[in-house]
Amino acid sequence: MGDSMAREIDKLSAVEVRNKATPGLYSDGGGLYLQVTEDKAKSWIYRFMLNGKRRDMGLGSIHTIGLSEARDEARKCRQLVRDGIDPIESRKVVKLAAAAEAAKALTFRQCAEAYIKAHEAGWKNDKHTAQWTSTLETYVYPVMGKLSVTAVDTGLVMKVIEPIWTTKTETASRVRGRIESILDWATVRKFRAGENPARWKGHLDHLLPARSKVQKAGHHAALPYAQIGAFMVDLRAQEGISARALEFAILTAARTGEVIGAKWDEIDMEKKLWTISAERMKADREHRVPLSDAAIAILEAMKKLRDGDFVFPGSVSKKPLSNMALLMTLRRMKREDLTAHGFRSTFRDWCAEQTAYPSEVAEMALAHAVGSKVEAAYRRGDLYDKRTRLMSDWASFCNAIPVKARTNVTSIRSA
Repeated sequence: MGDSMAREIDKLSAVEVRNKATPGLYSDGGGLYLQVTEDKAKSWIYRFMLNGKRRDMGLGSIHTIGLSEARDEARKCRQLVRDGIDPIESRKVVKLAAAAEAAKALTFRQCAEAYIKAHEAGWKNDKHTAQWTSTLETYVYPVMGKLSVTAVDTGLVMKVIEPIWTTKTETASRVRGRIESILDWATVRKFRAGENPARWKGHLDHLLPARSKVQKAGHHAALPYAQIGAFMVDLRAQEGISARALEFAILTAARTGEVIGAKWDEIDMEKKLWTISAERMKADREHRVPLSDAAIAILEAMKKLRDGDFVFPGSVSKKPLSNMALLMTLRRMKREDLTAHGFRSTFRDWCAEQTAYPSEVAEMALAHAVGSKVEAAYRRGDLYDKRTRLMSDWASFCNAIPVKARTNVTSIRSA
């Protein structure tokens, strides 16, 4: 009786499993079947009835699971069915539990980096990726980068956002949105569960004032133009490529990304012209920058240090400066009250209050969008000529050494 029962269950031999070649299902007994497909692939199936319905559960290829292992798996499945448990659903629960356990070791930074990698191909340009990475490095990772993504809650999000909500509102808003997107991604991928603690509507909007009510929302810390001469004296006393890049950014009124991404093939030293391609510009339009003598002098100095294509090379050979390099220069100068981008505001205020240049000339110098008539004039070149004079005047203003910054100067009147 025992031998008969054994044969009912363990029908197949290892040799038969190896030699079966005709497509079909071959019973080993107890609901376990060897499946041979048309292309001779072999795998194990456990077939069972539960609640009046037949279900087939794949157990794996014979290359992965041998005959004895398949029988062990089938035995476990029979025990579950006997207790009224669907082994397929049970396996799903085990997988989800394993994923949840693995997620405990997955940090917020790892999720963020995976999110960026998954989306960067669809983003407009490399600058967008750099902006995501930079803001996360600066504001988010120091607070929760090393923590499990499952541990991120409203308190941690507020710890990131609240300190900069009133001083750097635009940046804070973008950071909040980026955290929300990363956490949504992690939830969909089953790395975390529950509501998103970075969502705005119906959540953070009850904890933070509306952007429209925050003082000077989104404005970058800017230096009053009357102080630019003294600042440039201090800046030129700083050594290093980052300091020269910041000086060049100020003299050209360019954005940080445009400066650190500048390449030598964009520069025409003879024409004193820097041409930035459309794909590198925020407005997706080519931008021509007239270079003052002071800006050319910086480029002449950088030519002696040339290492690859970038005008301002970083510490890694043939790579540009870091996105944070200019800001770090300001920090070394003990000017945490300023941002590199803020010098564009300094330039714009000076244009409006200290010169007679039309506003569209200043806006064009900043690569801001202007009206269609001005566009036509720009293409004819007359605004470029005016911008050439404007940037030369700006350089002269930046080079004007304030009296208190001069040394060994004797006033004629006092003499």
